[in-house]
Amino acid sequence: LKTGFLKWKPDYDSAATEYGKAAVAFKNAKQFDQAREACLREAEAHENNKAAYEQAGMMLKEMQRLPEAVQLIEKASMMYLENGTPDTAAIALERAGKLIENVSPEKAVQLYQQAASVFENEERLRQALEMLGKASRLLVRGRRLDEAALSLQKEKSIYKEIENYPTCYKKTIAQVLVHLHRNDYVAAERCVRESYSIPGFNGSEDCAALEQLLEGYDQQDQDQVSEVCNSPLFKYMDNDYAKLGLTLVVPGGGMKKKSPNTAQDKARGPAAVGSHADEEEDEYSGGLC
Repeated sequence: LKTGFLKWKPDYDSAATEYGKAAVAFKNAKQFDQAREACLREAEAHENNKAAYEQAGMMLKEMQRLPEAVQLIEKASMMYLENGTPDTAAIALERAGKLIENVSPEKAVQLYQQAASVFENEERLRQALEMLGKASRLLVRGRRLDEAALSLQKEKSIYKEIENYPTCYKKTIAQVLVHLHRNDYVAAERCVRESYSIPGFNGSEDCAALEQLLEGYDQQDQDQVSEVCNSPLFKYMDNDYAKLGLTLVVPGGGMKKKSPNTAQDKARGPAAVGSHADEEEDEYSGGLC
């Protein structure tokens, strides 16, 4: 980089190469702070060296400085986009999302959604769906249910576009569970009704289960809702959606429907009613699950 009487301009390309070698040597010596500095100097010496920023980010990851690491990897991804390598940019964004997922799920969702947009623009829809799926699950895990509903709708639209209809059915189940946890029965019902346009949905076991679930929810029948949500169709979904099913409580505190024997109890008189009440009390004496 030094200039002199016979050398008027710094040799940035050679300097970048030497800084790159230094970064590798520092990394091998477990001197991650110096390795990061070398990577940054490499990037500065050769501004178009996108990978140097990404490598510096990975050095920061080794040092457990994750927010700074993600920032550098994001910068690298922007440079990949500007230089016409969108696939590499999306992969870098996904890598950054994985780094920060356990520390800042909100940031990870943003990175996965950015990666999905890049893949979708490149018409790499399967990769875009993978990123959207990660974002949806993180949103559900963080109870950001309004955003999760929108993310699932986006997933479902793309699966329908590529004619992967069975997965559309599964996304409909996830959508319904999210809407019911939002206490929005109307949106859940509309979601099922709109899915009738998906080939094969009407008459499928997914459709039958959802109709049974909505009926139980509407009638405040916790037993029916729990039976559906404990079925293999629901229990073996992605863990975040399975949990939504297992924790779904109908409005009104999840009370059971009135027994058809109620009228007979009245006819039998107060003593019979009291006896029946004692039986129910004994049935739940151990407490409710």
